Amino acid sequence: MLLWVVLLLDLGVSAVTLPQITDEKFIAECVEEHNKARSAVRPPANDMLYMSWDEALAITARAWGKHCNDRHNVHLREAHYMHPTFASVGENIWTGPLDKFSVKSAIQKWVDEAKHYTYKGDRCTAVCSHYRQVVWAQSYKVGCAVVYCPHGIKNFDGLQGAIFVCNYAPGGDIDGIHPYGTTGNPCSGCKGECDNKLCRNLQRESRKSYNWAPDWDTDGPRSSVAPTNTFLDILIVRPIAVILTCIAACVVHYVYPNLFCYE
Repeated sequence: MLLWVVLLLDLGVSAVTLPQITDEKFIAECVEEHNKARSAVRPPANDMLYMSWDEALAITARAWGKHCNDRHNVHLREAHYMHPTFASVGENIWTGPLDKFSVKSAIQKWVDEAKHYTYKGDRCTAVCSHYRQVVWAQSYKVGCAVVYCPHGIKNFDGLQGAIFVCNYAPGGDIDGIHPYGTTGNPCSGCKGECDNKLCRNLQRESRKSYNWAPDWDTDGPRSSVAPTNTFLDILIVRPIAVILTCIAACVVHYVYPNLFCYE
């Protein structure tokens, strides 16, 4: 009985999971937070496209996240290394402690860079590249993934944590070009329907399935989709460890009966 109590307590406090790229709630939140920022740009954009989910971009985001490296994908500028059809792909990365991660807070950190950006002169007074990519008018596809790094994140603080990667297509944040070309009445520069200041097109927004993975996608030893306290660990490895510990205690008690004293 004591064994099962220990296991149930362990299961309750240790099993931590992160959303997968197929999690519809995760997908919806990623799309919603991006479009919320895109519809709120100042000055208003007349050609801002609605951003929708792309499975292949999410696959690429997950593949790079496994490297647990707070640096942009080294294949970012290589055509079709990031996506089977889009030649140009952009990328944003958030890193931090696991308990500090949420889709909303990660994307909001990128959006907050707007305070460092001036549209008129297309100038940044501090880092604002993440914001420019979020509101890049012609980027209409996004795919994100969050990965746990139990052994630390390179080029970060070396501590275990989470890395959240979003990829965009077509890629944006191009030097010397404004994130959206024309200001004015929202949607006035686009064809199709207008929804919350964003240009909609059902064909453009349709979701496709891809039987594809980037050539450089390898499962590195530094990453995991969830902390090392997985169900396999909890339901198999730990019970065996507890049983062996109990057996060892019984053997010691049998060989040395006076070793344990009770009052």
